[in-house]
Amino acid sequence: MAGGLDHLVIVARDLDAQAVHYKRLGFKVGACNRHDWGTLNRIVQFDGCFLELLTTEAGFQTPPATSAVGQFARPIADYLAKREGLAMMVLEGFDAASDHKAFQDAGIGMPETFYFARQGRRPDGELVEVAFSLAFARTDTISDAGFFVCQQHAPEMFWNPAFQVHPNGATGINRIVFVSDEPSRHDAFFSAYTGVEATHLANGGMRYDLARGAVDVMTPIQAGELYGEEALPGDLTTAQFAAIEFSIDNLARTTDVLEAGAVPFARTPRRATVSAREAMGVTLAFVEAA
Repeated sequence: MAGGLDHLVIVARDLDAQAVHYKRLGFKVGACNRHDWGTLNRIVQFDGCFLELLTTEAGFQTPPATSAVGQFARPIADYLAKREGLAMMVLEGFDAASDHKAFQDAGIGMPETFYFARQGRRPDGELVEVAFSLAFARTDTISDAGFFVCQQHAPEMFWNPAFQVHPNGATGINRIVFVSDEPSRHDAFFSAYTGVEATHLANGGMRYDLARGAVDVMTPIQAGELYGEEALPGDLTTAQFAAIEFSIDNLARTTDVLEAGAVPFARTPRRATVSAREAMGVTLAFVEAA
């Protein structure tokens, strides 16, 4: 069964502009990598999880939806045709074949697992090969978000503490927020996908506490009360991801970096929130530990 949060796929039409913006937000952004099927990414690492900033390259051809690569690439292309933002949630996997079978048994599985390898670059410039196996999950109740589990075959080549220290003081992903007019409608899927039972929040919301991080499912109204309506993505008419919350060690340090990067934000005693409009499609909240 899947473990904690592994990474989030945040898509944009201009990867270079996205990378510049995330540097202004105070993140250390990795070099550009290419996948053979025509997507490009840059990585923002934390200890045990990461952000995958991603786009499609010029000349990208959308693969068939039922092909192994299509299970990843087609949802990305479909999402970019509508908007930018948080397109896919990924859990840590230890055996993609077993996760695939579990998803199939639960009625949420996709046709097959997907193995691929690519080159990466270490801080000293050395080229290394990293490899992954993915197992995908889906539900008819969600059309504007993707879900899969990622098994790393050479984790020692991927994770590097030198990439995990960020000027804004972010130490990890605390939670992600998924919004829907009917949160309870998605409980069966999220329980089967994450392997955990929901903790019920106020007004019908649900939380799935993972081995690393959490996912909250709530209404747009609840998300607006938490972060401010003006901070959320502009079109929340479908069930989708709306916000990412990062753990930070010092709010003053984070706000200093945001100010230095000329990034507008709203501040409360323990949180700085950058609106989806200012963060290329997804609300970003930086929360200081109590």
